[in-house]
Amino acid sequence: MTRLLLLAIVLAVAGCDDQSMRQQNRYDTYAPSKIWPNGSEAQPLPAGVVAQGDLARARDVKEPPPVTDSLMRTGRKDFEIFCSPCHGLAGDGDGMVVQRGFPAPPSYHSDRLREAPARYFFDVITNGYGVMYSYASRVPPHDRWAIVAYIRALQESRHVRVADMPQAREKLP
Repeated sequence: MTRLLLLAIVLAVAGCDDQSMRQQNRYDTYAPSKIWPNGSEAQPLPAGVVAQGDLARARDVKEPPPVTDSLMRTGRKDFEIFCSPCHGLAGDGDGMVVQRGFPAPPSYHSDRLREAPARYFFDVITNGYGVMYSYASRVPPHDRWAIVAYIRALQESRHVRVADMPQAREKLP
């Protein structure tokens, strides 16, 4: 018992040493320096440096895939899973969470969103907007484009004549 108590005291005393990162040897960013040729600690970035996260974002920037039946099925399935709880099945902003008191998102059929480029929807799905959180970790880029195509189809479905439907499909991203 005495050994255990002695061990506990030694460990407690060892933890009392104030060795923190703020007491390390370092150079201030804009301090003068004798090491570097330009005389400053702050050095320009080497050529070809990519900021953390930029490479992943650059991979997502690809153009939307061609609209196919498979893409539309994927878009509808993912829209119903991820988007309809807030936006509703028709994109009017009247989903189940809104009916339970959550603030309503904008309708996809508003003039502002009908005129928005497809990239806008992709970016909102990726990064979130307002109270909507990012779906980047939940929805892969190809499926985000599928959701965008489905949103465009929802928007077009309200403003197209039946006779014009094959031509309207060409306008989708």
